[in-house]
Amino acid sequence: MGVNKKDERMPEERVPGEAKEMLKSLASKWEDVTDANALQVIPLKGAMTNEVFQIKWPTKTGELSRKVVVRIYGVGVEVFFDRDNEIHTFEFMSKQGYGPRLLGRFSKGRIEEFIHARTLSAHDLRDPEISVLIAAKMREFHVLDMPGEKIVYLWDRLRNWLKVAKDMCSPDEAKAFRLNDIDEEITLLEKNLSVDQRIGFCHNDLQYGNIMIDEETKAITIIDYEYASYNPVAFDLANHFCEMTADYHSDTPHVVDYTKYPGLEERQRFVQAYLISSADKPGDKEVEQFLNDVEKFTLGSHLFWGLWGIISEHVNKIDFDYLDYARQRFEQYWLRKPTLLGSSEGSTTANAAGAPTSAATTTAAASVDPQAAAAAQEEEERTDSPKAGEDGEDDKDPNGRGKQQQQQGVFRRFKRYLGFTNVFKRHSHSHSHSKSIDHIPPQEQQDASSAPAPAPAPADNAAAVSGKPT
Repeated sequence: MGVNKKDERMPEERVPGEAKEMLKSLASKWEDVTDANALQVIPLKGAMTNEVFQIKWPTKTGELSRKVVVRIYGVGVEVFFDRDNEIHTFEFMSKQGYGPRLLGRFSKGRIEEFIHARTLSAHDLRDPEISVLIAAKMREFHVLDMPGEKIVYLWDRLRNWLKVAKDMCSPDEAKAFRLNDIDEEITLLEKNLSVDQRIGFCHNDLQYGNIMIDEETKAITIIDYEYASYNPVAFDLANHFCEMTADYHSDTPHVVDYTKYPGLEERQRFVQAYLISSADKPGDKEVEQFLNDVEKFTLGSHLFWGLWGIISEHVNKIDFDYLDYARQRFEQYWLRKPTLLGSSEGSTTANAAGAPTSAATTTAAASVDPQAAAAAQEEEERTDSPKAGEDGEDDKDPNGRGKQQQQQGVFRRFKRYLGFTNVFKRHSHSHSHSKSIDHIPPQEQQDASSAPAPAPAPADNAAAVSGKPT
């Protein structure tokens, strides 16, 4: 278990003096602020790489307060990314109308514009209407023409992180996590997943805390670009699907629940929304191949965040059980690899109830078992039901970046296109014997009557918070 590293200082004491002076200088230029020195510091939960605070001042009207966000960089996290590159990405995205504006920089962090929108909760990711908007926004993100080399960074990053993890780990830790085997696994994934891949500018950490929604316009904003780089876009979608198993605002934020991994129909819906957002109607073979690629890239996501967890345990002071988080991600890697890559290694997998079954049996059962199909149908009905809204900051974006008509147009086009889902389902069922991989996640392999319904996540109304989960 990770050591409790919680910072017991008051929030005001955790903001550096240098940052406080910059904040007071900013506030003194705003005519509606009554007292630039009367700043309030509110920690934002969910950040695992940095410390993030909302800063606000009372105004003369008393109705709305002035707000900004202060981000204090985590100590030692430069091993994960180049901070200068991240700042350049942040500034570029801001100039293109994405995310918050940069208001100031100090030696250990920066001050950002507060976006008047609601940060999503874990529960929001399963809302079909919100999910469609996320898919369209992700496609928009992927086609950004970012400065720099347009090459895949995933494999070199994994190898660099592996080297750092080995250097930091004790021999017992390295043995427990099988680190001496991971270099071969990275090479295996690179060989299997580098053919005919679409390359785009990927966020690489699209968990719910990095997605915001304007409740009025329904515009989606993606924030926090620390891990962003060019990569296969299937990796970005795979990582997003994996993040649906996490709730970083629960009592056990490090625990991932793989019974919540999205079912086949939910993944189909997301991929179709992603592809149709380009205005080109995807064919059923294109959708099926893309789903195959995305599922295989979940293995890359498990290695990515598994290594991240090991390194973070040694460099980060935030209260989070990084090692147990890493253990779960590596566990999923070894569990799913035989099915996803067709490997004979580790030929038994565990079903959702924990009973071992052969990979071949699991694939066949997932394809034709009526109970699995019933479980998938129940999952679809549950995710299609209306969700209770959570009140948050729903003021109109002060920068006028709301794209309500565009977002609604994407959703209308996707609803018209939903008939394609049934066609694809019939097609995939009639060819289930020839599927290259098992699309059905572990939770759908259990008896439908025992499948747990996902519990609603606690409300998260803090804007501009980063999570693991930056």
